[in-house]
Amino acid sequence: MSSEGETQGEKQSETKAYPSAAAGWLLVLLLTLAYIFSFVDRYILGLLIEPIKAEFGLSDRAIGWLLSAFTWVYGFVGIFMGWLIDRGRRTWIVAIGMALWSAATVATGTAKNFFQLFTARMGVGVGEATLSPATFSMIGDSFPPEKRGKPIAFYSSALPIGAGLASLLSGAVIAWTAASGNQSLPLFGELEPWRFTLIVVGLPGLFFAALFLFIREPARRPAQTSEEVIAGNGIGDAFKYILDNFALYFGFVMVVCCMTAIAYSQGFLAPVFERTWGWSPQTYATVNGIALLIIGPINMMLMGTISDKWTSKGVPDAALRLMYIGFFIMVPTAALPMFMPDAWSAFAVLCLNTVGIGIVSAIGVTALLVITPAQIRGQIVALYYLAISWFGSLGPIVVGELSSQVFGEDNLRFAVAGVPFIFALIPLAMMPMTRRRYLAQVQRIEGGVS
Repeated sequence: MSSEGETQGEKQSETKAYPSAAAGWLLVLLLTLAYIFSFVDRYILGLLIEPIKAEFGLSDRAIGWLLSAFTWVYGFVGIFMGWLIDRGRRTWIVAIGMALWSAATVATGTAKNFFQLFTARMGVGVGEATLSPATFSMIGDSFPPEKRGKPIAFYSSALPIGAGLASLLSGAVIAWTAASGNQSLPLFGELEPWRFTLIVVGLPGLFFAALFLFIREPARRPAQTSEEVIAGNGIGDAFKYILDNFALYFGFVMVVCCMTAIAYSQGFLAPVFERTWGWSPQTYATVNGIALLIIGPINMMLMGTISDKWTSKGVPDAALRLMYIGFFIMVPTAALPMFMPDAWSAFAVLCLNTVGIGIVSAIGVTALLVITPAQIRGQIVALYYLAISWFGSLGPIVVGELSSQVFGEDNLRFAVAGVPFIFALIPLAMMPMTRRRYLAQVQRIEGGVS
């Protein structure tokens, strides 16, 4: 009896170790606002492709590499950030990272050549590599497993919100500057519209970053996973854990990699709509922004709620099931719009694609945390972002190569349509095996905080 009583007392103590719901959600709210800033800075370049191409005389191939510059550094730096996040003060790491990516966005607007553009976008990737690993580590320390789906989905809703705000803001700025000509800013002088847009969206993040220097982060949860699953918390332990479960992680991550390849390739959608159906960048930006703000947050929060509900009912692979549903929505609706007869029908199908991408994006980390021991969570999340970022960067590169070398730049839409067909084959073939191994690993991780 005494042993059972001690066990119950320990469990109650563990439950009390989590911060209050109000404190947890306040932290999630602030981190989500930071993510919105980051995604505006990340997304807005795709809406400015045509004026950048015209000023620097670039091809679609060069633009494809420019759009991928962010992701190469983002993933690589994330490995070090994961190690640092498992040891350092996470709120300060976020503050430094946010200041860096905001400054790099401003630098993009002041670039004088392609090399400076490329380098500035790499700087954005370095800064943003701090945010998500730190966020998911802190969410894991703020909410028990059965209550993580909603805060993670809420945070992930920053993607469509950020993209929507980027679309609306850039559309408004482009329309305004097109009507009134070049603009002037103190310290920067006279600026072309695309430069003015990048500087205006980059500067506010420098001020918001300072807030995180004063935020209290949650106490780290003690690692209670059995030593049979994971022994330590070093980078070697993280790599060993992945290698021991390589087939599981590979099959799992490839689903998300397909999503990022499709999502990143859609940086070309503004010029697709302009070249194919005659929509101006302002029109596309406005319509796309409104759609993302309506569809994205609702979709992601709904998926988070469903994930928590299924998990609380004892469905061990609830998050993985939702990911697969998102995959089967996302893949066909990424290609079909490129063959539609007019812009509005194409955009309607793309709204369905937003739902599929949102499901995979919102649920991916929730599903990952289920099979990841607590003491290597920051490093595993960082490696996860390395994989999906590097693989996803192939999306715009493939589009650029297909457009410039195969279909011709007047047929850019066909290059975009090829991406889902190319990147969906491997995860589709591996799905049954991945699910079996996922369920087995969930059963191995028992009795601790995963």
